[in-house]
Amino acid sequence: MAMLILLVFLLIFAVLGIPVAFAIGASSLAYIEAFVPEFAQMLPQRVWGGVFSYLMIAMPLFMLAGELMNTGGITRRIIDFSMYVVRPVRGGLGEVNIIGSMLFGGISGSSVADTSALGSILIPAMQAKGYPPRVSAGITVASSTMGMIIPPSVPMIVYAMVSGASVGKLFIAALIPGLLIGILQLIVCYVISVKKNYHPRPEAFVFKHFLASTLLGLPAILMPLIIIIFISFGICTASESAGIAVLYSLFLGFMVYRELTFSSVIKALKRTLISSSAIMLIIGFTMIFTWLLTMANIPSVIAGFFLAMQLPAWGYGLMFVALILVIGTFVDVSPAILLLTPIMLPIMREVGFSDLQFGAMMITGLAIGLVTPPVGMCLNACTKINKMPIAEIFKGAAPFVVCNAVVLVAISVIPGLTTWLPSIISY
Repeated sequence: MAMLILLVFLLIFAVLGIPVAFAIGASSLAYIEAFVPEFAQMLPQRVWGGVFSYLMIAMPLFMLAGELMNTGGITRRIIDFSMYVVRPVRGGLGEVNIIGSMLFGGISGSSVADTSALGSILIPAMQAKGYPPRVSAGITVASSTMGMIIPPSVPMIVYAMVSGASVGKLFIAALIPGLLIGILQLIVCYVISVKKNYHPRPEAFVFKHFLASTLLGLPAILMPLIIIIFISFGICTASESAGIAVLYSLFLGFMVYRELTFSSVIKALKRTLISSSAIMLIIGFTMIFTWLLTMANIPSVIAGFFLAMQLPAWGYGLMFVALILVIGTFVDVSPAILLLTPIMLPIMREVGFSDLQFGAMMITGLAIGLVTPPVGMCLNACTKINKMPIAEIFKGAAPFVVCNAVVLVAISVIPGLTTWLPSIISY
């Protein structure tokens, strides 16, 4: 009964529009004051313990690296390079958008940053080339979901902190699912573009232009590869590699592309501070919430309920897929990871799922939630760019979101898609 009251408090605060971090914290505090006031003195310790982690240093540093790469001219180089990649198959800006998201996602680690950075450039350009507003916005938000799947991934770092899994192995485990989503979306985009005649007329392939765009884009494109190699082979930790990513971004912005200024660095620092602080608050308050659930033995009760069903492993996988899709529709990524992992991970381990497969399923499923109303953070970021209603953007994104769902089901029933690559690459 007491736990029910805790959940009711959380629901009420969320409906009132209170930010999720404070809704979780306020509901936990209300429960403690009502039922276990002696726990109140432990709250600061629990909040501090939730965020005081060496691993979490990587999160703001990766976010800062993405901000610096965006303001340092990397977005335009990625688009220029992508244009030449799709030209041999007569691809249009739709395919450029998807390839650009795959590359930019490997730099920023954030889907929302992907939507904002690429969308502000490509959505107007796509509309000028004949793409309907709904389609151009839909491709942008759907392809940006790869930002939190293709490494480096900020949500993967949050999951690693809760689960104890290796960040390097998690990054590698998410690589195949991320690439599969990109390939499927490219196929769907090509079919739709041919049918609707969105592709441009064939243009002459100028090798020197291709070489120039490749040379300019290569330093940025190599960045995620460097991060993966450094972490996976034990050259440095995730936090150290994030620091290297920041230094690399500063070097490219100031010395190679020469578009980064000291004022833009200050602005990037401010944006990173705000974004990372919001996530830290969520982590700290969620630690109290999950601690209260554990004290009430809720995870064990839920585990007993699920395990009593005696389903095959794939049945539990599909059940979790349905659960994560529903929760991701209403709850943002970080709180969903922090709330679900301590409860569901022990159950999934019990039925044969590894931490890597579960983590890939979690992140891939929650990425879909970024483009589904009503929360849909990527939808909200996109509507600020093109001023379209969220429902219209989602209609344009729907055919591409299906690709995400197909890959999510595939990695749920085929463990090798997430475990094979880490088994041969990780040290």
